[in-house]
Amino acid sequence: MDTEIELKFFVSSDFSHRIRDKIVGVKQLQQSQRELGNIYFDTPDFTLRKHDIGLRVRRFDGVYIQTLKTAGRVVAGLHQRPEYNAELNGPEPDLSLIPVEAWPDGLDIQALASQLQPLFSTDFVRRQWLLATEDGSQIELACDQGEVSTDAGDKDVISEVELELISGQTDALFSLARNLADEGGVRLGNLSKAARGYRLATGYQGDPVTALSIVKLRDDDCQEKALIRILEHALSHWHYHEQIYIERESLDALQEIRYAVLLIRQSLALFGSVVPRRASTLLRQELQWFEGELAWLDHATAIARLCEDKGQYLRKLNARKPLVKALKDKHETLPEREDVVALLHASRYCNLLLDLSRWILSKGWQPFLDDKAEEKLAQPIQHFADKALPDSWQELLAVFDETKTLTRHDYFDQYPRLQRNLLLGTCLASLFDKSRRKAFRLPWLDMLQGIEELRLLEPVRELVAELDDDEDKKQAEKWLARKEESLLHAMTQSRQTGLTLTPYWQD
Repeated sequence: MDTEIELKFFVSSDFSHRIRDKIVGVKQLQQSQRELGNIYFDTPDFTLRKHDIGLRVRRFDGVYIQTLKTAGRVVAGLHQRPEYNAELNGPEPDLSLIPVEAWPDGLDIQALASQLQPLFSTDFVRRQWLLATEDGSQIELACDQGEVSTDAGDKDVISEVELELISGQTDALFSLARNLADEGGVRLGNLSKAARGYRLATGYQGDPVTALSIVKLRDDDCQEKALIRILEHALSHWHYHEQIYIERESLDALQEIRYAVLLIRQSLALFGSVVPRRASTLLRQELQWFEGELAWLDHATAIARLCEDKGQYLRKLNARKPLVKALKDKHETLPEREDVVALLHASRYCNLLLDLSRWILSKGWQPFLDDKAEEKLAQPIQHFADKALPDSWQELLAVFDETKTLTRHDYFDQYPRLQRNLLLGTCLASLFDKSRRKAFRLPWLDMLQGIEELRLLEPVRELVAELDDDEDKKQAEKWLARKEESLLHAMTQSRQTGLTLTPYWQD
């Protein structure tokens, strides 16, 4: 068994012509070009896919190689997957050549073999270089150009660059990757050729946007392991929604990317007493930059919702039509899809993801730790959570005391604090009873949503102030006042409910 450690990039079709210039300063041990044909197999009910297993037979130079790849780890384009290779006499797979330990427990291999059928093919030209870096590491660089296809005639273009670490240090892999990405036009890819083939074979219609879920921690995790799990969870969520946005315009997908960034920043703050800030200075700067690039998103989301279905949200207003027109005019000044796609292919953006991945995989905080910090990171995360959650809760209690009457401006001011508190729960709540944590978090999540509903009114409020017709303005102002009063009342109830519940971390 071998374990691949590789970085995958989706690139423009002309990128292959720039590769030679980018590696001119790197020692080239070998160079080759091959036409590769691959057939992927599975059962009619996709048994292998359900176990996150890929089975292919590759043909090149008259040789057939069977490869089985099992479930592995993908962190922002870095793929680590165990694989099992065997030479065949022809294009039909032979499962007897795969070690028993490669298969999940309980899988009937004989039954599986009898049901295997070809699902799709990948045919491409691979230009390949074996490179030796200054530190002695060896990296295989491959540029693939071709297509994925099914017997039904469905096709998808392959235009990828892969970097695989043959021997040496992971840092060498990332350094070369940064060099390739220094002019932009590339995007880290978390979809393998097999995944894209399965999409064609199964009539894929697009992945759904999903809310940021609770990080799955284990009771026996140490603090360092928990930090890694949180960061990988956030990166996975980020990359999943990046792919959705590339495939179709979705402001909701961009919002989920931003929530993933917020989770990363929250995790850095959460462990800030142990991991020195200087260990993550550059990362935090670049995360802040990227957040700034998405600062327009709330405004765009509000306008899109207000304008959907011809302004249905504003249907009771006499001035609905001029208000919708003014909102659409404002929307025209915001970044367009092509601007966002360009950002997601920019060098700085790609390098941010590369640096995050490298920081996680190489545990980039460790050189900054003293003995005391190392000892703390080795302690159970449960003890850490038992202190962090009550401390954050006390801060929230001071702000959302039930005796206080809060205006919309008060809620706006405290929105970041409430969001940070809930993100803290996203990091640590899995260590506690699921039903209790869900019940406790619900009213606070409702209040967060209520603040977002209040913010939805702000673009309307600004435009109403500019209306020329006095009657229309008065009607709109009354409508805004009723909407605000209703939301504030509901949020007060959510706040009172939340304050009466026993926190899920208390016995």
